[in-house]
Amino acid sequence: MAKTKAPTKRMTYQEFLSWCDEDTWAEWVDGEVVMVTPASDRHQDLVRFLIQVLGTYVEAKALGVVRPAPFQMYLPELRRGREPDLMFIASGHLDRLKDRYLEGPADLVVEIVSPESRLRDRGEKYAEYELAGVPEYWLIDPELKRADFYVLDKTGRFRLMDLEPEGVFRSQAIPGFSLKSEWLWQEPLPKVLEVLKELGVI
Repeated sequence: MAKTKAPTKRMTYQEFLSWCDEDTWAEWVDGEVVMVTPASDRHQDLVRFLIQVLGTYVEAKALGVVRPAPFQMYLPELRRGREPDLMFIASGHLDRLKDRYLEGPADLVVEIVSPESRLRDRGEKYAEYELAGVPEYWLIDPELKRADFYVLDKTGRFRLMDLEPEGVFRSQAIPGFSLKSEWLWQEPLPKVLEVLKELGVI
């Protein structure tokens, strides 16, 4: 049964994993448990769309795996156990996948921003993912209809990527993958099969 309250005592990451069941959405920050607010319908719709598109593309190209929340990304040097909305782990880094978490940075992290998470996603998590060496970070804000795509540069800092004409972003973390930002704001969202055809997967 999902927990609704964070423990008051500090705990190790392994204690956190023992406490946190698969129905409980929470993150571990330097020994403290931070509960995650339930997602909105639009948030979940975007996550579903991206899981289906990214997951199918990655599987078809044998590039790695996609993991949606709830699944932890454990960053031991920063003492953080974050739960991104979506992660891509490249084939060469699958050794980082443990039974209940990813140990080390994902190759791509996607966060769907909500009013409650905006400061955290653009502040704490932005800094943590940069320091941890996450190569690519997508911040998608459905309320503001804004998508920011960051790529880690040679100095280890995130650089905001410019979109190509027609609002197209070409991923560096997922070879050959491109995303039209307008897809994210359509009502309803585009049909997954049509997007996959445009990407040349089917």
